[in-house]
Amino acid sequence: MSLSGIKALTFDTGGTVLDWHTGFREAFAATGARHGITRDWGALTNKLRRRSMEAMLDLGRAGPPAYNFDEAHRFCLDTLLADEGLDIFDDTDRRAIAWGAPHSFTAWPDVQPGLAALRNRYIVASFTLLSYRLVIDSSRRSGLIWDAILSCEGLGVYKLLPESYARAATLLQLDPPECLMVACHPFDLDAARNVGFRTAFIRRPEEWGETGSEVAGEGGYDLEVDSFTDLAIQLSAT
Repeated sequence: MSLSGIKALTFDTGGTVLDWHTGFREAFAATGARHGITRDWGALTNKLRRRSMEAMLDLGRAGPPAYNFDEAHRFCLDTLLADEGLDIFDDTDRRAIAWGAPHSFTAWPDVQPGLAALRNRYIVASFTLLSYRLVIDSSRRSGLIWDAILSCEGLGVYKLLPESYARAATLLQLDPPECLMVACHPFDLDAARNVGFRTAFIRRPEEWGETGSEVAGEGGYDLEVDSFTDLAIQLSAT
């Protein structure tokens, strides 16, 4: 399939770029250890992720968003801890998990070298549900350089709404077919493709810890790769 005419790569960031599972799991485990509590922290991490994603996807459909992803992490954590009988976690504990952990997420090892190689040829933009501040903090931690951060926080509508993808392309002053959406989440790629983006699926088998990826997509993406470095190599041949 031809990939000629692509001028920008727009990257899903939570999961595709950043290892959220390890970050949250370690924060839960450290907090539990301080209280002498042992749980399946990986399972709780995935519950938090599911709840916070449900709170963010399609946000803005019914009106201006009332919160960002940082706030969703906190209120989803509060309800999860109540459901799990972990009210012993105090405000300091909760801030460490809901704010400190995600703002310290690290990138997968292939991201920094692959992103640098891709940036030599393309505009590279974080296009994400995550807050601006979260992307800034975590990118600085992992030495990632973006040409742009297109947070849905600033777009006023959130993925998977078609308007979010259209607005991202407009801000880059590009037509959707000139943008390649890169994500490990098929639902994100499917929504982008419906607006006219080209698509690249990147496999992140450890995104959810040992459980792997949870959501299947329609398939048939323009590229399927195992890493950012693999993506750079394949695009260099076009």
